[in-house]
Amino acid sequence: MKTAFASLTLFLFTLIVVAADDRPNIVWIIPDDMSANFGCYGETAIKTPHVDALAASGVKFTNAYVTAPVCSTCRSAFITGMYQTSIGAHHHRSGRGELKIHLPDGIELVPKLFQDAGYHTSISGWPGNGKFGKTDYNFEWDRSVYDGTDWAERKEGQPFFAQIQTAGGKLRGKDADGWEKVAANAEKVFGDRTSLDAVTLPPYYPEHPDIVQDWAAYLDSVRLTDHMVGEVVAKLKADGVYDNTIILFMTDHGISHARGKQFMYDEGLHVPLVIRGPGIEAGGVRDDVVEHIDIAALSLGAAGIPIPEWMQAQDILAADYVPREAVFAARDRCDETVEHMRSVRTRQFKYIRNFLPQRPYLQPNAYKDTKVIVIAMREWHAAGKLDEAQSLIMRETRPPEELYDVIADPDEIHNLADDPAHAAKLAELRGLLDNWIEETGDQGQTPETEEMYDSDMAPYLSKSTNRKDPDKLAILEANIAWMKKMAAEGK
Repeated sequence: MKTAFASLTLFLFTLIVVAADDRPNIVWIIPDDMSANFGCYGETAIKTPHVDALAASGVKFTNAYVTAPVCSTCRSAFITGMYQTSIGAHHHRSGRGELKIHLPDGIELVPKLFQDAGYHTSISGWPGNGKFGKTDYNFEWDRSVYDGTDWAERKEGQPFFAQIQTAGGKLRGKDADGWEKVAANAEKVFGDRTSLDAVTLPPYYPEHPDIVQDWAAYLDSVRLTDHMVGEVVAKLKADGVYDNTIILFMTDHGISHARGKQFMYDEGLHVPLVIRGPGIEAGGVRDDVVEHIDIAALSLGAAGIPIPEWMQAQDILAADYVPREAVFAARDRCDETVEHMRSVRTRQFKYIRNFLPQRPYLQPNAYKDTKVIVIAMREWHAAGKLDEAQSLIMRETRPPEELYDVIADPDEIHNLADDPAHAAKLAELRGLLDNWIEETGDQGQTPETEEMYDSDMAPYLSKSTNRKDPDKLAILEANIAWMKKMAAEGK
């Protein structure tokens, strides 16, 4: 909790600096559903000049990971600088029914801390249309922590903290209509669309025509996101504030794909993180492991705002920062689909614990099951067209533990958990995860009550799009019933 001394310190600090005009502005650019498919991270199928330019003029983190591979839990974490599991925000789209989630006493949102220090705060999409950008926090919060939707609304000389939230990988949609829409937009902006011949799929996905076309559309969404970054930079320059602005580019989790979003593999957890601005040396590359919640602490630190003692994020740009040994992530319920996974990752190894090993990897989920890429995977699996690596995600049960050497096996295909040669490493990472669960007060270790589950399912069931589609509603109701059946059977 914030102490009276900490409050007094912040008050005195605000009095000193509130009139200053030389504190840096902070801009977060955070697209949805996108992995590190940018030129500066080694992507060769497309060109991404604007994100690459940010990296060249600042610092690029090659080992940045989200603490949750789905948006609302991830966003609940970075906006507080806390693990979502520590604040009870670990279930995706939770607290949306009659039963609400409230932050622990003393925890405040990052924009509120900036406001208290005299900053103008805003959140928007791009281009700005006067509407709030995506928040998607899983707890009750006060919209007044944002002063508006555009930094141009600030007082003269006032520094600003701006969040720009964009669709990113969601631009490609879930089927051929979405693919064509994003490809046509890319053709309009760039004069061409990404060729199917340019696509190189990870080895755990088959060369199914739909999967190839979807990936090409995804790459076009990356190109359009990069173009948007260029527009933000141009506006900052036109407004005369670019030189004194720290720009942070990060995605909210990895690509939405069968083995990406919602899963603990690097495709879902690894994200780009690029930061440039005053005080940041150009051309820097950091390969130590960092967590996405760290953007909360480093932003406060860059602005000279005291970092609260309760915050779990660390200022990874601080001169006295000591690199982490490991980073952690959690996957819990997503929509109607009950889940419980945890992971710990070092630079070389990834350990995943599956708390529900008797369930299939691709449990019933109305959101994912309508994606053509998932349908394609299921069809080819049924037809026996998937090889061993491509069949991993189709398994009907899971190993309780997974261990990967992510340097030798970056695609996380060869599970070493039962390999005697890696028994010591397995025990080490198992211990790291156990300690993290205890030390951070992981609330996900207590199963969600049926009352809370039903409260959160009510908005899904009453959603107008579901009510207008009897088949979709029936699928959702059947999925909910399946989840309850599995729980009743102890699975």
